[in-house]
Amino acid sequence: MTARPIRATNAEGMAIVGDLRGDGEAPFVLLLHGGGQTRHAWNGTANHLLGAGFDVGSYDARGHGDSDWAGDKDYSLPAHGRDLVAVLRAVGRPAALVGASMGGISALFAAADAPEMVRALVLVDIVPRFAPEGVARVRAFMQAHPDGFATVEEAAAAVHAYNPNRAPSNNPSGLMRSLREGGDGRLRWHWDPAVVGDAPTEALADMLSARLAALPASLPLMLISGAQSDVVDPQAVDAFRRQAPHAEVVAVDRAGHMVAGDRNDAFSAAIGGFLKRRLA
Repeated sequence: MTARPIRATNAEGMAIVGDLRGDGEAPFVLLLHGGGQTRHAWNGTANHLLGAGFDVGSYDARGHGDSDWAGDKDYSLPAHGRDLVAVLRAVGRPAALVGASMGGISALFAAADAPEMVRALVLVDIVPRFAPEGVARVRAFMQAHPDGFATVEEAAAAVHAYNPNRAPSNNPSGLMRSLREGGDGRLRWHWDPAVVGDAPTEALADMLSARLAALPASLPLMLISGAQSDVVDPQAVDAFRRQAPHAEVVAVDRAGHMVAGDRNDAFSAAIGGFLKRRLA
């Protein structure tokens, strides 16, 4: 099915670029990638959801992929949340939000700020009080290799070193969608290095907890995590259950923080089933 473009202009005048597929009549699911990814990370899940009868959209967050970089280097989580609301208003219809890591936090902000635009919320390996050690490892990966890579195979090796439990791809050329070629001929990740920002604080955890508490109990809510995640560990899951006892919670076996990439079939089936049940 041919994708139609999403192009939203945020409050700062930046272009936020994405794709929309479907007939415009089915329930709408908007997929939000994590930090250091692009909308193309969702291709497998998008195809699954389209086949299950949903309209599906995804977009590149500010500073990522084809969307504009922030001239003022504002990559704060509230800014990402405001961009999400701008995308929803540009599309012109409410959506079920499926957000991975940074995308999940953006969805949490948008669901609290514009509840009329959100029909369901799926948090993908992110909770308000996540494990700091896991987040530190993600940040270290994103800050590594500032001089880029000579080949796509070098980039694939860096990804495998971060996530050795995932089988390496037989065709690393697909990784090119997450890379850009610089004037020196080297390949660098397709994001602004400034997106990494400051380390998370306890104040951020308090802010996210307040946003979660502000969600209406009637909003369908799901947490899907990797059973081997070092970001959403068992203690983080327990804290989330206490704060949101009405949420559905699923742990995908043999998956880490990059749960959608580690076990895409199991991940897509789980969220597709949840959305079918709750959006019927």
